[in-house]
Amino acid sequence: MTGLMLPENVTPGMVCAHHHLYSTLARGMPAPPKVAHSFPEILEQVWWRLDRALDLEIIRWSAMLGALEALSCGTTAIVDHHESPEAIEGSLDVIAAATAEVGVRAVCSYGVTDRNGGEGARRGLEENRRFLAAGGRGLVGIHAAFTCSDDTLAAAAALADEFGVGVHVHVSEDAVDADAADRLAVLARPTWVLAHGVCLDERYGIAGTVVHNPRSNLNNAVGYAWPARFTQPVALGTDGIGADMLDEFRLAYALHRSTDVTATPEAAWSWLEAGRALVPESADDRVTWSYESMDPWHLAFTTGVHPVEVSVGGEVVWRDGAPTRVDPAEIRAKAAEQQQRLFARMESV
Repeated sequence: MTGLMLPENVTPGMVCAHHHLYSTLARGMPAPPKVAHSFPEILEQVWWRLDRALDLEIIRWSAMLGALEALSCGTTAIVDHHESPEAIEGSLDVIAAATAEVGVRAVCSYGVTDRNGGEGARRGLEENRRFLAAGGRGLVGIHAAFTCSDDTLAAAAALADEFGVGVHVHVSEDAVDADAADRLAVLARPTWVLAHGVCLDERYGIAGTVVHNPRSNLNNAVGYAWPARFTQPVALGTDGIGADMLDEFRLAYALHRSTDVTATPEAAWSWLEAGRALVPESADDRVTWSYESMDPWHLAFTTGVHPVEVSVGGEVVWRDGAPTRVDPAEIRAKAAEQQQRLFARMESV
């Protein structure tokens, strides 16, 4: 809050601290070429194929749809991690423009990786540089340490320091990346966003905010991150599985409770609120909710709570179940067209 006395059902905007906006078009995608039996196989058979199939038009309408769905859940800011190896240049501009058109704040980054060769890593670094140099609101992205050379990790960290921003990176999401802390601890800063942390050894004390993504971790069968164990800040994200942060809070609480009978909703609620520190301006956004009391103990057991009105930067961008700046039917129709293009392109990569 900002010191103002607000009704119980009016809150600042929520932040999705880790999101892949292009994942909104992945729903209902064709089955992968073969069944994935491990996290690396899930990446290779599903997500990296999707990345390679993206072009700027698909990215645009996916970002528009993701922003629209975020507003419908009372989420006013998204910290996005993007990768599109066949459409790198200008991709962050497309995402920033699309989310701004809908009325959602976005902190953008391009996920640098060596998995597509040294030239791909160079182009990813350059896209981050170009976007930040032009005044874009962003971080420097790294896919994950296990797909990057030490030189690429150092270059990304140096670029972030040059622009005075943090790094957005997947950290120890699975055992395949278990040594990430060894490689990143000497580079990391408190401004870094450390997504997942499932296999992260808390004894390293790697600097940054750990972003807990409970639904994504369950879906990828990588385990439970045990976020309460970390001494650094913990925030909540969805890893692109929507932007319903109240739903993610409920799941985070249920998982915490499943391993600790003394756990209360306040812990998961504090992770939800911690995301606001990553996008401080979101504290000035206002959401009026359909439910009388936005108290963690109520919300942990109450579904169907939705925003009645959402104001971002003083402008009402959602009212009475609809956005005020865009046509939701057009966005959904265009996104459905691009979804079919995406699926067709995935067949050839």
